[in-house]
Amino acid sequence: MTTLSLATYLAIKEIWRSRGRFLLVSLVIALITLLVLFIAGLGEGLGNGNREYVSKLDAQLIAFLEKSDFSISGSRLSRSTLAQIRRVEGVEDAGPIATSNTVILLPDGEVLKVSMLGVEPGRPGEPKVVQGRGLSTDLAREVVIDRNVVVRSNIKLGDQITIRSTQGAKDEFYTLTVVGIAEGQSFFLAPAIIVPYFTWDRVRPKSAAEMQQPSNTMNVVAVRLKDPAQMASMTALLQTQVSGIEVTDIPTTIANLPGYTAQQSTINTQGVFTLLIGVLVIGGFFQIQVLQKVPQIGVLKAIGSSNGMVGAASIIQIILVTALGVAIGGFFTFIFSLSFPPTVPIIFNGQATLLAVLALLIIGPLGGIVSIRYAVRIEPLKALRLG
Repeated sequence: MTTLSLATYLAIKEIWRSRGRFLLVSLVIALITLLVLFIAGLGEGLGNGNREYVSKLDAQLIAFLEKSDFSISGSRLSRSTLAQIRRVEGVEDAGPIATSNTVILLPDGEVLKVSMLGVEPGRPGEPKVVQGRGLSTDLAREVVIDRNVVVRSNIKLGDQITIRSTQGAKDEFYTLTVVGIAEGQSFFLAPAIIVPYFTWDRVRPKSAAEMQQPSNTMNVVAVRLKDPAQMASMTALLQTQVSGIEVTDIPTTIANLPGYTAQQSTINTQGVFTLLIGVLVIGGFFQIQVLQKVPQIGVLKAIGSSNGMVGAASIIQIILVTALGVAIGGFFTFIFSLSFPPTVPIIFNGQATLLAVLALLIIGPLGGIVSIRYAVRIEPLKALRLG
């Protein structure tokens, strides 16, 4: 205990006497912290913008067209297939999900690009609303918007929105009434609006050939099971009893969203390389520190200080300087995040941020391992040039 107390005293005393130098390295660590946290936040924001709607589905399985490689945009299922899925024993309910893109006309000639999702009211696929009510009928000209739409516009509950849809060779305009607001439901990096399936089919962008007859297809079917623990057996049963489909769970569906896996891999690689740079910077700084104070360490050892005390003092010093840098970087990250517009896809959630902070705190001692090892191996006589 005495050794630890003395090591702490020596570490703090040296930091205070050379506070300018140690503050400088803390600021460097703060910049690395700022970069790491923003990379983590960007990765979470981009990933969330892709998967948010799918991850919140009230379902356990997703049915795709066979050989569509679990691609939502590349899958097409008929309403007869939907009916067959609902008849399979063990399926509590199943709902269609149809996707397209459109724009909401805003005041002053501005537009908001959104994903338009067609669902059946009361079935899996319709999100839970936090304000207002859900969709009423399959033919209602109603819409549930997610909070991302509210944040990026002045649209509120009860308003009427106008969407522009290309029908054949010309633009058509449709008015829908906002009856509910859901939690964030971003899909393919765009805010989402959710409409009844047949309304979706009526107002979605269409080619000239598609205008001649109503659609009879949806992209995928969200399947809610009576017993969620039976996902593996129900996946096999659905694929056996319903022809022309392939079935998977929500995590696999998310992993196969266009660009999702590659995007997350790129962001994670950037974060890892930034941490490696941090290890090298911290390691280099403390190695120079040790080289500059070899005589002082020699004196400490000559008067009886143990290798344990010298090593402990170095470790405590590294931890304190790293913690200060991470704290400064975290504070500035929070300040800067308040100034970002809602269109910037950065999200600081508890888990990702905590993991990033822990990694930053670990790189300090990790980077200082070489300097600590060098410090404890210094021989007093050689350090004082007497040997």
